[in-house]
Amino acid sequence: MRAVVQERFGPPEVLRLQDVERPRPGAGQVLLRVCASSVNPYDWHMMRGDPYAARLTGGMGFRRPRHRVAGIDVAGVVEGAGPGVTGLAPGAEVLGFCPGAFAEFGCASAGLLVPKPPGLTFEQAAAVPMAAVTALRGIRTVGRVESGQRVLVNGAGGGVGTFAVQIAAALGAEVTAVCGADKAGLVRSLGAAHVLDRARQDFTDGRTRYDVILDNVGNRPPGRLRRALTPAGVLVANGGGSPGRVFGAIGSTLRVVAANAFTRQRLGPILPATPAGPAHADLLAVTALIEAGRVVPVVGRTYPLAEAADAVRHVEEGHARGKTVITVPGGVSGSPSGPP
Repeated sequence: MRAVVQERFGPPEVLRLQDVERPRPGAGQVLLRVCASSVNPYDWHMMRGDPYAARLTGGMGFRRPRHRVAGIDVAGVVEGAGPGVTGLAPGAEVLGFCPGAFAEFGCASAGLLVPKPPGLTFEQAAAVPMAAVTALRGIRTVGRVESGQRVLVNGAGGGVGTFAVQIAAALGAEVTAVCGADKAGLVRSLGAAHVLDRARQDFTDGRTRYDVILDNVGNRPPGRLRRALTPAGVLVANGGGSPGRVFGAIGSTLRVVAANAFTRQRLGPILPATPAGPAHADLLAVTALIEAGRVVPVVGRTYPLAEAADAVRHVEEGHARGKTVITVPGGVSGSPSGPP
């Protein structure tokens, strides 16, 4: 099969399309025919092996990538299953987490997959897993957003941001989106009541205060962000794209946690939406919102599998509109598999 292989840490050029052996599912795993995957900041951090502090945890490998085949988000069709798998028969259309998803086939833990909503294309479905679960955790789990609250989403036009705007609006919040001027129309269409141009307006000037701020950018210190919170407000830190090769998002997360000791406001990071944490219930919650018509995945650009390096480069540059999706030759794509 064809797969995007990474033998060492480095820039996008380390990602190479090669012929590799098709994986075999182990106990509790299913074999998927991959139809589409999507790119997250997680992917370029794994590609470059930074921040260095993350290598010590063992999640990305120390001297070389832990997973030889890149990618994590997946939408595809079940081809077979290993021992102990029930409820996922061949032919089932699913989405979820699959280490090595930038490939024609991949093996995923059955507990990290859920049925694909029939109204979604495989490209739309591939945009869901990491970004939507991260947004759900930020808005609902950490932010505890309630109807009538004021919620600000910084970095509203990207992958997590587009889901966060919709989830907050679905919960009845008054949403303010911070993004580039080119994405203003998009975030308004997703439910944002107000839009601030990140290049022209400073939401931390203290003029307006918010009950919850979801910060997807990490370009302002917690003390500055607190100025835009109500006295009992919540700052949710999602430093997925934070710069810094030594500590990166880990450093900004630690600063947020440390600040809790000195304020009535609640400051908290999002538990990363990766296979390291429980995700099945959150995936089901997100797909329920999609099936109810409350959330729609936003796909900005698509790339074929052979151009995966260009797709990762596009996301790393930080200006992606919604999600960037990689399509796999031979996978089922195009129109939804059923009625919307």
